[in-house]
Amino acid sequence: MTLRWLPNAICIVRMLLVAPLVYLLVGHEYVAALGVLVVAGVSDGLDGYLAKTFDWRTRLGSLLDPAADKLLLVSAFVALTYAGLVPLALTEIVVGRDLVIVAGAITYQLLIAPVEGEPAAISKLNTACQLGFIFFTMVEAAFGWPPRISLVALGAAVVFTSIVSGLNYVLRWSRRAWVVAHARG
Repeated sequence: MTLRWLPNAICIVRMLLVAPLVYLLVGHEYVAALGVLVVAGVSDGLDGYLAKTFDWRTRLGSLLDPAADKLLLVSAFVALTYAGLVPLALTEIVVGRDLVIVAGAITYQLLIAPVEGEPAAISKLNTACQLGFIFFTMVEAAFGWPPRISLVALGAAVVFTSIVSGLNYVLRWSRRAWVVAHARG
């Protein structure tokens, strides 16, 4: 019997953690929300470790994992904005970037070829900045630490990496689409 399905199941559980996370953030229960965020983070590491270590990688998993990350991060940004802890403009940049990426992926899938998940280094840095910003925003709300200036710096990093990684996706996938389209013709 194989456990090849386990990383995908863990990923789905991570997606299910979004609802309690949002509920806790909107209810200003930041300590409990931090617990949910930590569990989600550990599950992300675990499913990736299992998939790579035991070669349990699947096409579904390559799509589920980034979708779960986006769902978790975007939901946390929206909930923290609703709670008054994150500026609306920052959330708009984060959500806008993800909408551009998802729209591009769907368009590429429908018109060109199947999408293969290949995050660029700047995209991984953007995810780390977003996660760090969310984590420390929740820590600050729960415990009054770190100093606000730290969150401003992390927020600036989120803005910068969101814009650069969004442009990177658009340029990289546009070039790829052009190459594939012209190779056919």
